[in-house]
This record gives sequence, C-alpha cells and structure tokens, in this order.
Amino acid sequence: MIRLFKHYVPNAVLLLGLFDIVLLFLAAEAGWVVRAHQIGMLTEPTYTRLPQLFTFAISVELAMIGVGVYGADALQSLRFAAARLIVAISLATIFLSVIFFLVPALTFWRSNLLYAMLFAVPALVLMRILLGKTLGSQVFKRRVVVLGAGARAARIKALSKAPGSGFVVVGYVSMSEPKPVIPEAISRDAIYNLADHVVLLNASEVVLALEERRNALPLKDLLRIKTTGVHVNEISTFLERETGRVDLDSVNPSWLIFSDGFSSGRMFSSMFKRLFDITASLILLILTAPLVLLTAMLVKMDSKGPAFYRQRRVGLFNIGFDIIKLRSMRIDAEAAGKAVWAEKDDPRITRVGRIIRKLRIDELPQCWSVLKGDMSFVGPRPERPQFVDDLEQKLAYYAERHMVKPGITGWAQINYPYGASIEDARQKLEYDLYYAKNYSPFLDVLILLQTIRVVLWPEGAR
Repeated sequence: MIRLFKHYVPNAVLLLGLFDIVLLFLAAEAGWVVRAHQIGMLTEPTYTRLPQLFTFAISVELAMIGVGVYGADALQSLRFAAARLIVAISLATIFLSVIFFLVPALTFWRSNLLYAMLFAVPALVLMRILLGKTLGSQVFKRRVVVLGAGARAARIKALSKAPGSGFVVVGYVSMSEPKPVIPEAISRDAIYNLADHVVLLNASEVVLALEERRNALPLKDLLRIKTTGVHVNEISTFLERETGRVDLDSVNPSWLIFSDGFSSGRMFSSMFKRLFDITASLILLILTAPLVLLTAMLVKMDSKGPAFYRQRRVGLFNIGFDIIKLRSMRIDAEAAGKAVWAEKDDPRITRVGRIIRKLRIDELPQCWSVLKGDMSFVGPRPERPQFVDDLEQKLAYYAERHMVKPGITGWAQINYPYGASIEDARQKLEYDLYYAKNYSPFLDVLILLQTIRVVLWPEGAR
C-alpha cells in the first residue's frame, strides 16, 4: 500500500485510478474532435482546451470515488463495477452541466459532453476487463511472513483470504506458542537463520503476531530481518493499515502513545476544516431551506408534535451541546424518559420519518450546529450522554473519540452500517479512532465523496 496524507491506498487502486484519469482525458479529447469534425469546425491543438479536458477527467474521477467504483466489491465484480460506473457518469454529467452554467469556459458544450461520456464508459469497462485478473493477482499483493501461530495469526490468515485483500501470507513461524492454531506453521527451532528464511520466501514484510510479548520478543531475529530491507510491523499497525480501523483486540496503550498519529500540529488543517465548515454549511442551509421547510410541513401533517426537535449530544472534549433534527419518530418514542437504541424497522418511526431517514434529510438541520462550531461536517457521530456513560464503562478508549469534533458524516458511517448495540458501537469506535489518529484534509474529502454512496445506497439507515 501507498500512504497518501496519512491514509493508506492499495497499490492496485492507485494504479487503476491513474489509468482511469488518462482514459477520461483521452475520451474527452476524442469527444471534442469527433464533434468538431461533425460541425466542420477547425480542430485546434490539444493544449488550447486543457482546462476543459482536466475538468471533465477530474469531475468523473471524483464521482467514481464517491459512488464506490474503487471499492472491494467493484474490483471483484465487473457487473458491479459497470453499474457503479454508469451512476458515476450520470452524476458527473449533472455536475459538469452546473459548471457549464456557472463557468462556461471550464467545461464542454452539452454535445461535446455527450460524446465524451459515450467514449468514456466503454473505455473504463474495457480497462477493467483487461486488468481485472491482474489487479486481484499476486502481482499487486505484498508477501507477508507471520511470526506467530496463535489466535492473532489466525486473524491475519482469515483477513488474507477476504475478497480484495492486498497481501498474501507466504509463511507462518511458530514462536513456541502453547496452543498453536495454524497447522502449517514452522517451528522457530526448525529454522537455522530466520532472516535467511524470510529472504528465501521473497517476503516484503514480517508481522509480529505473538500472543504474549513479555520476554518473548525475538529482538535479534527482528533486527536481522530489518537490516535485510524487509519491513517489520506489529500486528496492531498491520491491521490498522489493512482494515482502515484501530483494532481494539490487539491494541495497547503504549502502541497508541508511540505510534504515528494524533498529531497536535494541525493549525493549518484545523483552519482549513473550519473555513470549509462555515462556507459549506451556509451554502447548504440556503440551498436546502425550501426542502427542509417542505419536509417540516409533511412531518407535521403525518403525526402529532413539532416538526423539529432538539436532542442533547456529547461533543468535543466531552462537552454537551444540542443538535436540531427533523422529527422522524412519534413524540412518545421515549415516553419513559430513558434513551433507547433505534432498531431495524423500528415501530416508533413515522411514515414520513422512514423516508427522510433513508434519504438523510432529517440530518440537514444539523448544518446549523456546524455553522455554530459545535460540529463539523466530518467526524465521529455525536452520541447521547446516556449512551456515552454506558459505552465508556464497557469499551476501552471510548473517551478518546471525543478528542476530535463530532460530525454529520464520518469514517465509521461510510464503512459500517447503522449500529444499535454495544458490539456495533465497538466496531464504529475502531473506525472513529482511525479517523482521530490519521486525520487530514485528504481523508475528510475522501469521506465527503464516499458519503454520496451511503446516500444513494442507504442500506445502513434506520
């Protein structure tokens, strides 16, 4: 994997993305040339229309990222990828039409745009047909040797067999575990020189997956492996990179303290984030005001009670604040006064509420909280104080998620479906900790783009 702005991107995805941008650029140029010949217009050199070509390529590429064209499912299934490509092209067409209306000099005429899209779709699909097997083959997978043969090694083994995995385990070495669970593991005692063994396996990485590290670290072996040029990683760092979350089963306080991340030197990033929040929330509040007012009327007509409601949430540094949402449940949803998790097909949700929750319209008034500074567009979802008190008692490191400002959307929201249990909260916490640890404006942009996928395919909404 390649680390871009503290976020890991698989080599295959990065390569495919670069190929796609080149194809989109060529499709845009072909569309321009064909249309120019049709109307008898003189075809000027390519450099005279570089702004239009780049606007087209970047707009479609961002739409592809947003709808999940580079996700594991799309990389494994050509049919899935083709369907997402069509949606991406449609969204990009709408976006480019808006750009044409606002800044005509930056994009094509509608006829040019049509031809460019017609060239782009088959080219992108053909690229996936040609590279499909190659992208999932051993060529782009890192060769890993695992030191350990217990439950932690078994987790790595299972992860390596998951669709879209970016690595292959080429060897397991049992480091005198009392209960080894990997039958193919070779005993360390049977290997004369571990560094030579790793090199002979042509491994690019060694992962330390010991069940008990106290007085068991093979420091001499690890030093020799490191000096051969092979990367050495601890299982917590390895799982963070491969899964995009901080694994609570393997992490310990010292790893959180000494590993890279949680940087306080974020003055520029924080200023950028706040400026974006103010600008985007103002624009959204203005543009969505008619939709919010119409929805508020429908909520009032559908059930008794106010259209909006305030609810106490826990924010940055564990400080409480009130969020405003469009009401989607009956007013007696918590008649007993006790906070209750939302359930699948929750009977407390109204008819209009079920629709606006699926479309995330009930979240729009939270832009006011973003404008005030209580929330950001991107960050861990703020929970209710009653839930926080319970979760902090049951989940280690839960309080650390309050070290970043809560958001309307977040890394957990785009990677994990709606959760309403302690186990769901634990899974989401792992993603929230990853975001807090690896925050950058790049990751924020990535989350905002992929929120499009969550809105279009709201399988996690309740």
